[in-house]
Amino acid sequence: MGKLFDVKLVFTEIPQLLKYLPVTLELTGTALIIGWLLGLVLAMVKIRNIPVLSQISALFVSMIRGTPIIVQLYLTYFGIPIFLKYLNQQNGTNYNINSVPTILFAIVALGLNQSAFDSETIRAAILSVDKGQVEAAKAIGMSDMQVLQRVLIPQAITVAIPSLGNSLIGLAKGTSLAFTCSVVEITAAGKILAGNNYRYFETYCSLAIIYWGLTILIEKIFKVIEKRTSIPEDAPELSLNNENRKNGWKPEQQKNKLTGIGTASS
Repeated sequence: MGKLFDVKLVFTEIPQLLKYLPVTLELTGTALIIGWLLGLVLAMVKIRNIPVLSQISALFVSMIRGTPIIVQLYLTYFGIPIFLKYLNQQNGTNYNINSVPTILFAIVALGLNQSAFDSETIRAAILSVDKGQVEAAKAIGMSDMQVLQRVLIPQAITVAIPSLGNSLIGLAKGTSLAFTCSVVEITAAGKILAGNNYRYFETYCSLAIIYWGLTILIEKIFKVIEKRTSIPEDAPELSLNNENRKNGWKPEQQKNKLTGIGTASS
């Protein structure tokens, strides 16, 4: 009858599946960039409540968040060729639709999906920044773009990092559905490999280990980023005490130094 479960096969198939990991990483990385950039645009449109664009943004986010990712993948896989055929008919062109890489369909679907979810995370993070800081930045002559680059984004990133990390983990696992667009990433490769030896359970165990390892790696990376971007609550106090010890000043002298009182006598 043979073995019901081959433990050795689980680990021997992992190297074969890892050959297709670059495709999964390409899908994840490209969709992540699209998601963050478009998500920032959608967030700013909603924050500023721009007429028409705000309503379109809200409709887009609602539609993306309200439909399964696999349906969105099918819509892009069949919808983009239809759109290109329409352009050919309207413009009298003869663009070869079959020459479009199938990975492009998956990137578009995953990127749009990511942008809808990330836009809400980014919007909440930006709104968490004290409005007084924005008003102060504008009062000293900063433009809207400078306020965004120097005040809002640096502080919002610290707040948004944990949620963006969880979203990235979901994106990495979501790439497993890219086979619906005829993209051969590690999950599709697993299906093909299992079809050759009919050891489906062992193959999916191998895939589970790979995705698990990828998820752990992403978690570690974002924990390091979160730790480096966060500002300790006791940072000012520590800085003050260190300078006191270095210069041999008393707390009253340090206070006078900071406020400009009694500096001449000290």
